[in-house]
Amino acid sequence: MYTCRSCNQSFQTELALELHRDTCKDGQLICRVCGDRFREREATRDGWHYACPSDDCDGEGLTEDLVDLREVRTATH
Repeated sequence: MYTCRSCNQSFQTELALELHRDTCKDGQLICRVCGDRFREREATRDGWHYACPSDDCDGEGLTEDLVDLREVRTATH
């Protein structure tokens, strides 16, 4: 079994998991540097090192510059 780290949904094959990651709503990241939103898969090539996929942004590091949208809280006045 293969399980999505973002939403904990399980899949029979690794391919099914990879296809799910492209559309997983829980897997959205946001860059604190430029404010862009993107899928986790777009921010890494090896699963260990993360960087903002925007060409003109230097944001990097999961939980440093790149954070999961579920962890972002909105401020209201």
